[in-house]
Amino acid sequence: MKLRILAIFAVLLIVSSFVGSQARGDDEEFNTTVQRYPYRIPELTVIGTPIWYKIGAKETMLDIARKHGLGYNDIDLLFPRMDAWIPPTGKKISIPTFWVLPPTQHQQLVINVPELRLYFFDKTSSTVQTYPIGIGDEGWESPLGTFFINDKRANPTWYIPASLQEKYGMASMPPGPENPLGEYVMKFSAGAYGVHGTAMPWGVGRLVSHGCIRCYPEHIKLLYPQVPTGTKLEIIYEPIKFGQKNGQVFVEAHPDVYRRIPDYVQYALNKLAQHPSAKFIDQKKYLMTVKLQNGVPTNVSRFAADDVSLKLVEIMQEQ
Repeated sequence: MKLRILAIFAVLLIVSSFVGSQARGDDEEFNTTVQRYPYRIPELTVIGTPIWYKIGAKETMLDIARKHGLGYNDIDLLFPRMDAWIPPTGKKISIPTFWVLPPTQHQQLVINVPELRLYFFDKTSSTVQTYPIGIGDEGWESPLGTFFINDKRANPTWYIPASLQEKYGMASMPPGPENPLGEYVMKFSAGAYGVHGTAMPWGVGRLVSHGCIRCYPEHIKLLYPQVPTGTKLEIIYEPIKFGQKNGQVFVEAHPDVYRRIPDYVQYALNKLAQHPSAKFIDQKKYLMTVKLQNGVPTNVSRFAADDVSLKLVEIMQEQ
């Protein structure tokens, strides 16, 4: 009994220590520089590279996710049986730091809700940045559609919706470490919604907000000066993405987080049938990727790279 109590106490200490540091905004060790990935639509739409990582002492999976620019969902989907708070020290794991680009009309700001991720395209340099996000919880779903950034504020005051004022005991919250908007907010033309930082970084990669888009403090700090007012923002709902790299076809599948798709497998089969590369895709590999829904780009090609490259060129020439 004593051992059980000690074990529970130890877990609580770890959790409280982690949550405490997150709430205080102790994010110096997570600060990063802008990472730009080259892309070319349609022939290079898989960006980044997976890496191997050895779990350090006292690291949580949330620490590891944040260090590598991932949200909690990215780690949880890939390692569902691993204890997020006390992972095995010294174990080598694969970090999924690569992604299939989402479909986009404007190549500016794109948010794909099912993968809880934002993409920022720079067409002048043909590069793209990508960052994990937190999104609206069920009942407070983030809006879908094409919008534009219509206001930007540093150190914003949070004007609390009437429905939440009783909970917080105030009508507005001044800038500071407890402000859920964090240090920067970029409002967009969907009403009261915005892309902003957060006072609770552990919520990135989760359904946690009342519809707004939450970024890690260090990521919104990078994005904010780069995104001008007027930038188009596409918020899409696409759990299955197709991409190409080195003449191979990749598929990345995510859970239907808002339960908008009655039959996921049928949806996947319809997507496959409509895709121009369908005849070069191994259906068994594709359906396994769809079944796993682990958010990892998976090579589903039927042919060797050179064969696929030639055939894809033929298709593009015919269209």
